Amino acid sequence: MAAKKKTRFPKSIPALARAQRVTEWASGFGFDWPSVDPVWNKIAEEWDELKTAVSSRDKNRISEETGDLLLSLVNLSRFLNVEAEHALSEAVDRFLRRFAYVETKIQARGKALSEATLEEMDAFWEEAKRAERFKQP
Repeated sequence: MAAKKKTRFPKSIPALARAQRVTEWASGFGFDWPSVDPVWNKIAEEWDELKTAVSSRDKNRISEETGDLLLSLVNLSRFLNVEAEHALSEAVDRFLRRFAYVETKIQARGKALSEATLEEMDAFWEEAKRAERFKQP
């Protein structure tokens, strides 16, 4: 039985971390933007391509363009010295904290979350954001 070929970028690691490793690796060979400015332009280009794909309603194209945009954002995070995986993980945690706040406030009004309007939820969301900012040093 042949041994499994070891890959430098195993699919078993989270996709954002894998993407960041790939862009770091390619950069090591000079396949990189000279500064962060062209990265912003690439993100705008990918954003436009995604909007066009959405207009086409082609699910495969939408998926490809979404992936391209995400990869460009990971590349930006590398330029900004931010670990994309960590940044997204923290963003998800913030979302869950804020949404729990929204749910608690809606329930305190004697309503189920499913009965709340978007305006009510958004108002509590903004309240949660302000409360978080106030707690930060």
